[in-house]
Amino acid sequence: MQFPAVIKGLTPEQAELLSSGLVAGVDEVGRGPLVGDVVTAAVILDPSQPIAGLNDSKKLSEKKRQALYNEICDKALAISVGRCSPHEIDELNILHATMLAMQRAVAGLSVKPEKVLVDGNRSPDFGIASHAVVKGDGLVAAISAASIIAKVTRDEEMKALDARYPQYGFANHKGYPTKAHFEALEQYGVLDEHRKSFRPVAEQLEK
Repeated sequence: MQFPAVIKGLTPEQAELLSSGLVAGVDEVGRGPLVGDVVTAAVILDPSQPIAGLNDSKKLSEKKRQALYNEICDKALAISVGRCSPHEIDELNILHATMLAMQRAVAGLSVKPEKVLVDGNRSPDFGIASHAVVKGDGLVAAISAASIIAKVTRDEEMKALDARYPQYGFANHKGYPTKAHFEALEQYGVLDEHRKSFRPVAEQLEK
């Protein structure tokens, strides 16, 4: 798989220049968990309606994330969520599944961007100009917005999964490989929603 050039060490001024024009910011959530989809979001912000306080979703409180999520939904020119299922993750591996989910998010936008900026050190081919921006979720507003949309979306899905399987504690650990999750796997077994190719799940299946 070919990836566009990586952009590192941007100043805020350079980040602002890079994100000029009709730009889609893209980010993902959920590469590390043992359960559920990997979720991506693509967001095109409206320059005439700036949103204060955008940042890497991991650096925001849940209350602040939710408030910004609502504001992004109200003000953005376009928002799209892409995903890959646990089955696809097992078939493709988590990196390629994440890249595919990003492509799905951008393809689902109702407005076609001039370029795409992706958080991290690699980006799939979107068929238009794209760049990977290291720590972009703290530098580029559209990527920050995408990280918030993806994070809130996936967290809500984990809460829904928790309602179905409360014994696993998904609302708390969000499917990540925590001690509580390992103990639940040991006691209650593997669900259809688990990623069978991930080592702790594969080891549990072998028992």
